[in-house]
Amino acid sequence: MTHAMLKGSNVPLEATTVRAVLRWTPGQGVPDVDASALLLGPGGRVRSDEDFVFYNQPRHPSGKVWRLGKKRVAEGLTDTIQTDLSGVEAGVSRILLVASADGVTFDRVRALRILLYDATDGTAPDAEPLAYFDVKPETGGETALICGELYRRNEGWKFRALGEGYTNGLKGLATDFGISVDESEMAEESAATTQQQASAPPRSGPEVSRPLPPEQPTGVPPQPSQPAYGYPQPSATPTPATQPAYGYPHPTSQPAYGYPPAAAATGAQSGYAFPPPVTVVPDPDFRLPPQGPQFIGR
Repeated sequence: MTHAMLKGSNVPLEATTVRAVLRWTPGQGVPDVDASALLLGPGGRVRSDEDFVFYNQPRHPSGKVWRLGKKRVAEGLTDTIQTDLSGVEAGVSRILLVASADGVTFDRVRALRILLYDATDGTAPDAEPLAYFDVKPETGGETALICGELYRRNEGWKFRALGEGYTNGLKGLATDFGISVDESEMAEESAATTQQQASAPPRSGPEVSRPLPPEQPTGVPPQPSQPAYGYPQPSATPTPATQPAYGYPHPTSQPAYGYPPAAAATGAQSGYAFPPPVTVVPDPDFRLPPQGPQFIGR
């Protein structure tokens, strides 16, 4: 029979080995969730840092608590902690089962649930869980949650549903239960990372450069460049041309815009707006006609 648990409720465990499975629904914007366990002594604190089982230390030195890792199932993603309750050291009175999201709040984690299975003889894929608890953050700002705990009661073990949250992540939760965190080491590691990033050359796109012009042989004058658009190609030996005065024919063979071609050697072609020059010799016997009366002054 599967027990659907409420926060604060507990259930006795008859199994000697239990598998605690954290399960959630993945999706866009949903953070990855990690399962971990803290083994606590009678004073409610760890006996040493070795009592912390998590992704960087997946197995307890006793070999009785270990992390199985993540798996994809039909209902979503899972991360699992397995415990051999019959072999847990006498100095351990409680085992906290924790879920953490790396710097992301649990209000973005959908359908978070912890399920307990009897793993004494292995867990069949279609086996029914002993109990399950839907973990709901109280404020939504938690980045680590104690989903539940395995604890001793007389000669046996029980499971209690908790759902207690921490806003300072797995580090804050572990520190509260006696795990020592080397702040100086973390600071040095962070400084080394920052220095490495600062010393790295800037990443940029491919550099684009213009090709250099070909070198000219010594003593050879440079060749003329490509003429500008719409202008004639300059001649190899250009002849100087003076600008004509306004209204006079252009002195070169190439007429200026709007002017007629230059006059030929015979002088037949006139300049712009002027009469053609006189080329006929006048008759020496030509006489003017008689003039009118002249005015004689008094």
